[in-house]
Amino acid sequence: MGLEVASGGVEQVSTTPIRALGPGWVFSLCPAAGEGGGSWVSWRKPERSYVAPGKARDPERSAEMAGRRARRTLRHYCAANRLNRFGTLTYGPPRCTDPRVLREHTAEFFRSLREGLGGKPLAYVWVPELHKDGVHLHVHFAVGRYVPRGLIESAWGRGWVHIKLLGDLPVGSGTLVEARVAAGYLSKYVTKTFNDPTTRVMGLHRYDVAQGFQPEVLQLRGRTADAVIGQASEMFGAAPARRWSSGEVAGWAAPPAIWAQWAG
Repeated sequence: MGLEVASGGVEQVSTTPIRALGPGWVFSLCPAAGEGGGSWVSWRKPERSYVAPGKARDPERSAEMAGRRARRTLRHYCAANRLNRFGTLTYGPPRCTDPRVLREHTAEFFRSLREGLGGKPLAYVWVPELHKDGVHLHVHFAVGRYVPRGLIESAWGRGWVHIKLLGDLPVGSGTLVEARVAAGYLSKYVTKTFNDPTTRVMGLHRYDVAQGFQPEVLQLRGRTADAVIGQASEMFGAAPARRWSSGEVAGWAAPPAIWAQWAG
């Protein structure tokens, strides 16, 4: 197994060499999350030239691609671990304006929360966000089990807390669907750090997760998009509930791409 690093999280990825297989579709599937995406790979060696660290020839495109990877990794983590309870930690006076202090306080919060739950490993993800005033900070997070509100309040101890189970969904929606909704909320806040460079603090992750819960990602290969989607569908025993193709996007300039999601 190998490791594919995305901002704030790590996914276990199959690393079997594929260059020798020639051009075709490569589809990264996260079975535990019921989701995957891929693109056509031609194996033409790209032209490379030196780019200074922190720079990019096309900053907007670079930010868009990085944001897409971060959102994907966050979705996989939330869905695979069924993180279907969404919460917010807000400071009381004195409020926090230092992103590094915020991370120290949040790390303390999750240590206290884990201890209060008996010390067993706890899957979670959290994202920092600026208040509308653009100065003060708060935290959004997701967990996948019931936690007494009193324990959350005592573990935080710096202001106010809010926590809710994402259950106001169509009848029949399970924990996977709920976790996808939580991931959608958190992804929105992560996206802000890519769209607005002033919200990014260099050297700090845009979000963070509990280690040890990273889902496995499998690489499927085929000559056509239908071939790789078919391989994934065989694993789930059903066709995808949702499917997208770059062919649906006018003016798509990148290599052909696909995405699919299976019902929980």
